[in-house]
Amino acid sequence: MQELIRGGGLRIDGQVVTEPGRRVKAGETVRLEVPPAAPLDLVPEAMPLSVLFEDEHLLVLDKPAGLVVHPAPGHDRGTLVHALLAHCGGSLSGIGGVQRPGIVHRIDKDVSGLLVIAKHDRAHVGLAGQFAVHSVERTYDALVFGVPARARDRIEAPIARHPRDRKRMAIVEGGKRAVSDYRLVAAGGGVIARVAVTLHTGRTHQIRVHMTARGHPLLGDPLYRPRHRPRLPPPLRAAVDELDRIALHAAVLGFDHPLTGERLRFESPAPAGFDRLMRLATEGAAPAPPHGTPDR
Repeated sequence: MQELIRGGGLRIDGQVVTEPGRRVKAGETVRLEVPPAAPLDLVPEAMPLSVLFEDEHLLVLDKPAGLVVHPAPGHDRGTLVHALLAHCGGSLSGIGGVQRPGIVHRIDKDVSGLLVIAKHDRAHVGLAGQFAVHSVERTYDALVFGVPARARDRIEAPIARHPRDRKRMAIVEGGKRAVSDYRLVAAGGGVIARVAVTLHTGRTHQIRVHMTARGHPLLGDPLYRPRHRPRLPPPLRAAVDELDRIALHAAVLGFDHPLTGERLRFESPAPAGFDRLMRLATEGAAPAPPHGTPDR
């Protein structure tokens, strides 16, 4: 909106106004011209997509780990946006003044799971509003180092850019409110755990930052790796070292259809590798001492 005003698209009582902060008065006539969305300067690239739901308004897909959502320096081809341009054809959102698939929320490159995509502006606005008021159900499956002391708990800690490392986020006083609930699903030999994390806000790297702050960073996360990794059984240690992704998967996504109002809910099972890591942790656990023998 501000860009449209600064670009001369706003008239108040017939006069062009280019200052977005200009106060309006009762009785004034305000007219804003919204030009057609400019074409996105990207070449569509057809690639396989795991689509769970699709209609003329939106689609829900299961993103694999390793797929970048948005083009960025170093990723100017082969992104999800390129694939969606090919998949959606002429049905695209024009939010922001550029014709593009409606990426309403994101998942990090090395994270897998459910994403909802808007095909046009009305769907985009309706979905974005639900994310803004935190009415979207989002639960992630994660593998973490160590086993949380509490079987379930809420983490409420503000998140902002790390004061010294701009690639990372951190818990910072005065940062944006961030709330996560976690539930212990399984403990793997006392060295790793599987947790289900439900987001009540959607800050960048929220789960990764919150679980790290609790002393339980995610397996395979190169950015928030633990300073002192727990001693792991050799087979598990080798498997963790070979991970080419973060052990985080968007498993549940629920929202109201922005046009029909119908409540939609989708589930995606975690990759098989999660089960393998938990199995290795359990098989490699030290056997319990015989009854009556001190555990030295």
